[in-house]
Amino acid sequence: MASPSALWLWAVALLPAFCAALRLGHLGPPGPLPLVIWHGMGDSCCNPLSMGAIKKMVEKKIPGIYVLSLEIGKTLIEDVENSFFLNVNSQVTMACQILAKDPKLQQGYNAMGFSQGGQFLRAVAQRCPSPPMINLISIGGQHQGVFGLPRCPGESSHICDLIRKTLNAGAYNKAVQERLVQAEYWHDPIKEDMYRNHSIFLADINQERGVSESYKKNLMALKKFVMVKFLNDSIVDPVDSEDRLGLREMDKAGQLVFLALEGDHLQLSEEWFYAHIIPFLE
Repeated sequence: MASPSALWLWAVALLPAFCAALRLGHLGPPGPLPLVIWHGMGDSCCNPLSMGAIKKMVEKKIPGIYVLSLEIGKTLIEDVENSFFLNVNSQVTMACQILAKDPKLQQGYNAMGFSQGGQFLRAVAQRCPSPPMINLISIGGQHQGVFGLPRCPGESSHICDLIRKTLNAGAYNKAVQERLVQAEYWHDPIKEDMYRNHSIFLADINQERGVSESYKKNLMALKKFVMVKFLNDSIVDPVDSEDRLGLREMDKAGQLVFLALEGDHLQLSEEWFYAHIIPFLE
């Protein structure tokens, strides 16, 4: 039988490993995987009628979950403005920096993007594999772009009028591409060459100007890529996306999930959300 002094020395020797395991969360039952949310055009991270409500719905069904709703800017007003006027590549870089610095996300997280936030989070998955994104849920995302006049309700409607005029005047103009978010995923099928040559965001993440093996590898590392489309969508046109990123391979492997529901853009009920989205977050 070991002496008391030997047992004491053994306990002291194991203390650093115990503390390290505790810091990394290896002891005790694991908590729910954190969730990162990215809002859509004309919205903000914390609007109580949109992303704030989504956050509460998730927290209600998954007690103890950490939910980070991305704020791109120093204020809520700046967050809304940036959804229209801050270069998407800069937004993605900012998001990657926020995620990399958050200690609660380092073991992995799920992501849920609404409308344009869906393709922005896909860019995060492709460009920034650390910390690892586990599941990506895109609700009403436009992964092959839009070719139609964006409509947004309420106080942002006057901004949308300006966007319509600007896109009609020249979506692929360099200055427009660098300063208007919606131009960066504008996909004009009549001007395919102009799109591929001048789209500074969507053509890149869709591998339409060249092939980045890391983009494909990082996207295929997702456990599930869930895409939700609205059958009566009056904002996004077209509603279907083409396969340009190895999605068929992911589909064969059971990594892709396609969901469709009746209704206009981002119109979903609490009951539908609980039944179809929450299971991917638990």
